[in-house]
Amino acid sequence: MGQLDRAELSAQGTRRARELREDGVELVAMTFVDNSGILRTKAVPVGKLASAAAWGVGASNSFDFFLCNDVLTTGAYSHGPVGDLRLHPDLSETTVLAAQPGWAWAPANRYDTEGVPHPQDSRALAAKAVELLAERGYRAGMSFEIEWVVTAESAPEDPRSATAAPAYGYARLSQHAGYLRTLMSTLDAQTIEVVQIHPEYASGQFELSMEVDNPVGAADMAVLAKETIREVSRQHGLRASFTPKFVPGGVGNGGHVHLSLWQDETNLCAGGDRRYGLTPAAESFGAGIFSRLPALLAIGAPSVVSYLRLEPHHWAGVFTAWGLENREAPLRFVQGAAGERERTANFEVKCFDLTANPYLVVAALLFSGMAGIDADARLPEPLEVDPGSLTDDERAARGITRLPQNLAEAVAAFESDEILKKNFGAELATTLADVRRGEIAEFAGLSPEELCATMRWLH
Repeated sequence: MGQLDRAELSAQGTRRARELREDGVELVAMTFVDNSGILRTKAVPVGKLASAAAWGVGASNSFDFFLCNDVLTTGAYSHGPVGDLRLHPDLSETTVLAAQPGWAWAPANRYDTEGVPHPQDSRALAAKAVELLAERGYRAGMSFEIEWVVTAESAPEDPRSATAAPAYGYARLSQHAGYLRTLMSTLDAQTIEVVQIHPEYASGQFELSMEVDNPVGAADMAVLAKETIREVSRQHGLRASFTPKFVPGGVGNGGHVHLSLWQDETNLCAGGDRRYGLTPAAESFGAGIFSRLPALLAIGAPSVVSYLRLEPHHWAGVFTAWGLENREAPLRFVQGAAGERERTANFEVKCFDLTANPYLVVAALLFSGMAGIDADARLPEPLEVDPGSLTDDERAARGITRLPQNLAEAVAAFESDEILKKNFGAELATTLADVRRGEIAEFAGLSPEELCATMRWLH
């Protein structure tokens, strides 16, 4: 992503503003996800969209050091209140918001005042990873799963206040049929293609899966889907929580990621001569991710509350194992039904959650997969049982270990991974560790009950 062609951006912004006015849009919300996984925004009247596209909208670089509760931490690259960045909307992704009349949304990239990409811009980093994968002759398909708990606005701390119907039960779906119908029609109007939606295991929990997209587009859609769920829930007298752990002891909200490796129009996760039909390139891609799972948790499970969810026997994937359709493995291989595997076969990363910045998730997974391809890495033997059902000795014999059990352990693994640090760049990699340590210090000493209550509505 090079420097900006301001004249061309102004012209594009003028054309897009005209189209948005015809759709009744008066304001455009520009968003970016910070290093704590919080969606931050600035908005402009539609008549100022061309100016915003060409010259950006001011935003402090201190946003890089915001914790999820808006406390500013410090770090090696912090300038405190000094300095300015510019938010530039991606006009090609501008979307009219169906649930918020008069508004449109656009993901933004951050540049400095000279028009140079900000080294901590996560969306630009994800785009860079996509470009590097393309230089190797590959592309990735990716999609996110969104899980959330709804409560009644009148009883927001009770996960059974909106529905006490059974997990996966039709009664829960039927009770909220109008809400879910509105949600689906709203997402469809915003060109977010949902593959399926259903009641999930936890009290008051639902899940939706989105269609495969290019990686940056998949992250964009994850951002927009979350905010759409939040707003449609509010309009139906409900409150939506995406926290990894709503209450201690309960099953948490995950943010699973599906990804596949492609060469032209061929899915390399199918039709190969390796285990389960993997091609050599796809196995190496998966192996690069598998070998970095401890470090990847600092990106995909980046909050202290994330580790209340990462427990054995909760389908969260907490041991270093992988396998075919093994929902207790952090890396699950999904073949799909016979006859469609050339289209559907993919890897699923199950240990991530929705406190993560999805653009950082995209970048981290692609950089890890590319490292696996470059090293011709191989996956270990797959596991066909719940790794939590094995004894310690049985796991040791298979080389299976426990993933980090707290954020500090994940940060240490991230800082030990030279591939991720190099590709993220010194400034971003260092700041991520600083921000994670800031969150650890901020919430130190809280009991699980206090931590859940504090984090419940932040993401």
